[in-house]
Amino acid sequence: MKEIVLAKNAGFCYGVDRAVKMAGKAAEEGPVYTLGKLVHNQGVVDSLRRKGVIPASSAEEIPDGARVLIRAHGEPPAVFEKLRAKNCQIVNATCPSVEKIHRIVAEEHQKGRIPVIVGQIDHPEVLGIAGEAPDSRIVAMGDETAVRLLGDAEVSVVEQTTADLVLFREFAKIFEKYCTNALIFDTICFATEKRQKEAADLAEKTDAVIVIGDALSANTRKLAEVCARTGKPVYRIESADDIRATLPQNLFKECEKIGITAGASVPDNVIKEVVQIMSEELKTAVPEEESFADMLGNSIKTLHTGERVTGIVTNITGTEVQVDLGTKHAGFIPLTELTDSPNVKPEDIVKVGDEIEVFVGKVSDAEGTVMLSKKRVDAMKAWDNLEDAVEKRAILEGTVVEDNKGGVIVNANGVQIFVPASLTGLPKDAPMSDLLKKKVKVSIIEVNRQRRRVKGSIRAAEYAERRARVEEIWANIEVGKRYKGTVKSLTSYGAFVDIGGVDGMVHITELSWSRIKNPAEVVSVGDEIEVYVIGFDPEKRKISLGYKDPNLNPWKVFRDTYDVGDVAEVRIVKNMPFGAFAEIVPGVDGLIHISQIADRRIARPDEVVSEGMRVFVKIIEIDDEKKKVSLSMRQADNSALFAAEEEEAPAPEAPAEEAPAEEVPAGEAPVEAPAEE
Repeated sequence: MKEIVLAKNAGFCYGVDRAVKMAGKAAEEGPVYTLGKLVHNQGVVDSLRRKGVIPASSAEEIPDGARVLIRAHGEPPAVFEKLRAKNCQIVNATCPSVEKIHRIVAEEHQKGRIPVIVGQIDHPEVLGIAGEAPDSRIVAMGDETAVRLLGDAEVSVVEQTTADLVLFREFAKIFEKYCTNALIFDTICFATEKRQKEAADLAEKTDAVIVIGDALSANTRKLAEVCARTGKPVYRIESADDIRATLPQNLFKECEKIGITAGASVPDNVIKEVVQIMSEELKTAVPEEESFADMLGNSIKTLHTGERVTGIVTNITGTEVQVDLGTKHAGFIPLTELTDSPNVKPEDIVKVGDEIEVFVGKVSDAEGTVMLSKKRVDAMKAWDNLEDAVEKRAILEGTVVEDNKGGVIVNANGVQIFVPASLTGLPKDAPMSDLLKKKVKVSIIEVNRQRRRVKGSIRAAEYAERRARVEEIWANIEVGKRYKGTVKSLTSYGAFVDIGGVDGMVHITELSWSRIKNPAEVVSVGDEIEVYVIGFDPEKRKISLGYKDPNLNPWKVFRDTYDVGDVAEVRIVKNMPFGAFAEIVPGVDGLIHISQIADRRIARPDEVVSEGMRVFVKIIEIDDEKKKVSLSMRQADNSALFAAEEEEAPAPEAPAEEAPAEEVPAGEAPVEAPAEE
């Protein structure tokens, strides 16, 4: 039966999908410009143009003050400077994988090394990366002469994200041959690696491959080259319109399986349309009628020792599992060839009616039987998976079962993996026994099937996982997003928190709503806390975090509780010449102006109130913008307070009585002193 096989990872990659979504969102607020076409797909470009996304060929064409979206390919720093000089608002949609290469080139240049970018000479991504260092060099893949001309220079080599992985691994050896201390950075996008590997596998399993994508797309061209290396016919088209015009007429008649993959700039609707029309073409293709001899020959299977074949389980007995292979031979699996586990019942592994893959052992034409083995197929698959793991840089999980001076042995799905001491990730003097019986993750770095030897690295697995977590965080980070993190270190100005491979900084002012002098008053190293993103800078890889709960904002608590006109009991916290400050709720103080403290005129607030005293006040004004509150004691009932004060005050002393005047006898007048002459 004829079949169309579509690659799982065809179409928009993460970076392109992200840029298209950012462009659409930006256009909702008005026109936005892009430097060059956002993607290598005219249909997408036209659709975005209708929404207000306008391509421009250079920064000079963009009006002053306009909004500009930087596409996934990125741009050199000089372009950003031009746009800022024109007061443009920049929306940076550079792919995180491309941004990473920009950072590497800038850092290596600062170290005094010569950055070398391997890729398409005139590609926008490559030109943008090269702009990070004035002495950077661009070298085309396979150009040995250009490498030789670098001489003894200390070079740091990066690759275009869409470079061919297989070709680059070979080309890297040329740098190591001619250049002193060449540093090779792995900057090919993981999604690109995955797509290219998948495209190669697709070509191996099909009769021909159709690659959808624009003729200018670098990643589309690489996919076609990868497929062509398998020797299968490869055809490139841009859309469903090219199927009948470009593809040969006999393709659908001669091929049983046709594979389809697509470059990173191809939207889903184009892929779906291609698959639909290709399926219709296959249905209308009439196969040539087989002769009776061909049909008879195809109906009889022949078996050979060492083959892997598929059959159906027909019966399970106490000594064997019987399998129908569709031949004249009766297949059977002895229980010893079913599994190495002695305590497992056959029924736990297979059931009647199951499809099972087996290894052909001894074929007896005389008896009409064939002895089969399932455990040998399982062992082969394990080795296949290990070799595949090396190619895909996959990570396996296992248990440390043995230690020695040279390293440890990890058992992963029945395979013994040797991890040298230097790759365990343990400190230099730590005993290997510290890892015994622990679950670990291992990256497979070498497989030798002939010697039955597998070498792995725990350290590489930890690094890969950490790198994946870091890239995931930067790919999905946004303001307000919450993370669970661990406090890594404290400084006088804040705390550094690990949120999963990336450190963010919580400033001391973001640790508590109360004023604190040291971060240690709130958190300690090793604490697991929940934080949220306040801001971030992808270029500098800096993240600002907050820790204090917005719901506990003192002003929010105050506004949820009180309003103008409400009466509250408050505590006097400070007296000033012009009034007294009172705490309404922890963290929010209000001012009682001196004129609002008492019904009588007072010279100083401390004539009536003292620090620590609790009084009743009426809220007479709230300024939400400046977060200020005006209070009045006069308009609240504090009679009980003042009555208590009057009772405690001492009574005033009575005036002293005057001495009684001497009585003067009647008829006698007081004698006056004679005046001096």
